[in-house]
Amino acid sequence: MSAPGHFARPRRAARAGRPRRTRLVRLLAGVGLAVGITALGRWLASPAGDGAPREETSEQRAAAAWKRPLVSDDGLVERSGVRIVRVAVTGGGGLLDLRFQVTDADKAGVVHDAATPPAIVDEATGLVASKLLMGHAHTAPFRTAQTYYLIFENPGNVVHRGSEVRVLLGDAQVEHVAVQ
Repeated sequence: MSAPGHFARPRRAARAGRPRRTRLVRLLAGVGLAVGITALGRWLASPAGDGAPREETSEQRAAAAWKRPLVSDDGLVERSGVRIVRVAVTGGGGLLDLRFQVTDADKAGVVHDAATPPAIVDEATGLVASKLLMGHAHTAPFRTAQTYYLIFENPGNVVHRGSEVRVLLGDAQVEHVAVQ
């Protein structure tokens, strides 16, 4: 017959293995969680949100190609026939809303000139936001005193409220435009 202590040893041995297994499971779960969070962070930080590592994009490299004559607000009116009303972040941070008012309908057509497409450049990072949401472009003749809008994609949600941007319209750019 077995003594009461006889069963105590196997139970202790079985219990002794459980904490090790539990620690191992917790360790593996933690490692898996860390890998998942890292992968999610990389995916969210990629410019297109497509999982590619965040590297300098062709749009960022092309920032030098987006340089246009620097003008004041009044210079933009004189050169392009439009006045910037505001730049705002919208769409949960994924879009940039540029509002402009036409002051000279004859000059304003340069806003959609293929040689000088509209763009917004983040001054802190140099990121060029030039892709219009769903390819939107105004096609009808502009009307004086009318306010129009352009909605740009904000890659990686880089531009945010309080940022300063350069706005490129026609053959001119205006610096230090505060984003709302």
